[in-house]
Amino acid sequence: MSYGIDRNQALDLVHQHIHSPNLIKHCLASEAVMRALARRLGEDEEKWGLAGLLHDLDVEQTADDLERHTHQTVAILNRLGVDPEIVEAIRLHNEAAHGDRRRTIFHHALAAGETITGLIIATALVYPDRKLASVKPKSVRKRFKEKAFAAGASREIIRECEQAGIPLDEFCDLCLQAMQKIAPELGL
Repeated sequence: MSYGIDRNQALDLVHQHIHSPNLIKHCLASEAVMRALARRLGEDEEKWGLAGLLHDLDVEQTADDLERHTHQTVAILNRLGVDPEIVEAIRLHNEAAHGDRRRTIFHHALAAGETITGLIIATALVYPDRKLASVKPKSVRKRFKEKAFAAGASREIIRECEQAGIPLDEFCDLCLQAMQKIAPELGL
């Protein structure tokens, strides 16, 4: 199936628009998480992976301005003819910019999946070896309950995994495992 873009083109686009190595790693982690979620839910891994990889193309240009974040990404992807469902999931991963609500499993999965990557990475970074391999699922679940830990990772958004049909504990485990599989690419 064609999505108007393939993975190699998407990765090139990420490198054209994002220069921070950590933000690129966030996109790669989001892609891995979305592929795992698609497998778990019987959805299209390629489509969901592309959404994870491409979701933050304009993050450096919009910095911390949530009113603007995703507008440029949506324009870029529409110009390229990227699948409208991918574009819509990316648009709605930041509801604040659009005054619209997430409605589908795909929307909730992208929002929750890309958000939990920050919590998982922060959890790995407090380990002495700073490696994802050392992180246990129960550690992620424990850190989830600590509101001050990785405070930027909205617990409310992560909980949207339940609206996608995955209980929180299983979601934490699944996302950690997905990121552990690409740990070398993430430098963790």
